[in-house]
Amino acid sequence: MPSGLLQELRALPAAAPVLAALSGEPRVWVVGGAVRDLLLGGRPSDLDLVVEGDALAVARRAAERLDGEVLVHERFGTATVRGEEGSFDLAAARRESYRQPGALPDVTLGAPLEDDLARRDFTVNTFALRLADGELRSVPGAQEDLDARLLRVLHDASFRDDPTRLLRLARYAGRLGFEVEPHTAALARLAGSVGALGTVSGERLGAELRLLAGEPQPDALAALDALALGRPLLPGFRLDTALARRALALCPVDARPGLVALGSAVRDASAEELAARLRELGFPAGEAEALVGCAELDRLLTALRDARPSEADELLRHRPLEAAVLAAAAGSGAARDWLERARHLRAEIGGGDLLAEGLSGPAIGRGLLAARAALLDGEAPDRESQLAAALAAART
Repeated sequence: MPSGLLQELRALPAAAPVLAALSGEPRVWVVGGAVRDLLLGGRPSDLDLVVEGDALAVARRAAERLDGEVLVHERFGTATVRGEEGSFDLAAARRESYRQPGALPDVTLGAPLEDDLARRDFTVNTFALRLADGELRSVPGAQEDLDARLLRVLHDASFRDDPTRLLRLARYAGRLGFEVEPHTAALARLAGSVGALGTVSGERLGAELRLLAGEPQPDALAALDALALGRPLLPGFRLDTALARRALALCPVDARPGLVALGSAVRDASAEELAARLRELGFPAGEAEALVGCAELDRLLTALRDARPSEADELLRHRPLEAAVLAAAAGSGAARDWLERARHLRAEIGGGDLLAEGLSGPAIGRGLLAARAALLDGEAPDRESQLAAALAAART
């Protein structure tokens, strides 16, 4: 009889096409986070599948059952099966070794499942559920750590071999709400202090940091900070969890919460140093611009002090929205008014109205800016007064 966990897996919408395609395959396992989340009562949407043996042969048979196609990656021992109802990946069980700290691993295919589980990052990510009969396996101690809600590395060289696991440790702590097991925490702090992150390319670190920003915040950043990993990643890193929570509570739908949270931790950095580091980390230009804008928070707060709504608009509308969110969270009433009210206001006149009054060229731009300023400051609440403000400014 199938296990209760397998029955829960079968009830997942994402599992139906996978199970249909892999029916009768005795050596296919769901591994890692999906099984962990099932054991925690969750409903995972993505399944990582490992085959003991020839994953490519299993993939070809699965594609035939689906009347689909298979894309083979022979070098990596993986394949993608595509059918009308979706696609999924299959990977051959493998063992890994590291020639030097921070290097990508050397992979040996055809390993038993136990070796594949032993190469993973934390014990709670080593669960494997066999699709054929629901058998559950893991490394020793995994169930105990899951029950205790602890994150523990599998061996003492884990962070030396792959320092990106340091960021994943903070990511899982934030996502799952788990504590970091004390010996693992000590290993992480030691790795950070001896420069382990410096053995990894900037692009790999940046990719992990951007993923971390997408986890529940500020919990994931708090975990990063507790492990003393913030400053090795970003200049001037200093987490203010109270500021981050206020900012996230104020975050509008068109702001990026992950950047708001990360931006709350870089206000001590110089804009130039931070911009250079973000280039090293491979951050996209728009995200880097937002974080650099957040690093200028103290200067922005000074400029906003006693600002009229129109002056706040002039300061904020050309800056990243995330910087305005932080300024509002830091106590600027002008920034909060702009964020919640002023930025949404639109004058009732447009360029056509000023053309009809005989204006042209730069005078139209001056007039429209003046009409908006008068509207924001409460001096021109209707179309007539806005047109008067625009004409007065344009003709001076």
